[in-house]
Amino acid sequence: MNIDELKIQLRNLGITSQAYSLNGGLPSEKYCLSEESGKWFVYYSERGQRTGEKSFTNESKAYEYFLGELKRDPTTRM
Repeated sequence: MNIDELKIQLRNLGITSQAYSLNGGLPSEKYCLSEESGKWFVYYSERGQRTGEKSFTNESKAYEYFLGELKRDPTTRM
């Protein structure tokens, strides 16, 4: 999976853009995807902290995991 395919999947599943950030950072109460020095990180940003963080060396695996996290959380739907 690449970033464009991920975006299409998010849109097709009706996952609100208010539930996630594809640019990392520490936004309030969002699932985040971040690329840092050739590694990808998936985490939930809560109160300025990265919780449940997982790291990946494979970009596609990171996207698949990120999508799975959003699909499992019913509060991410519009």
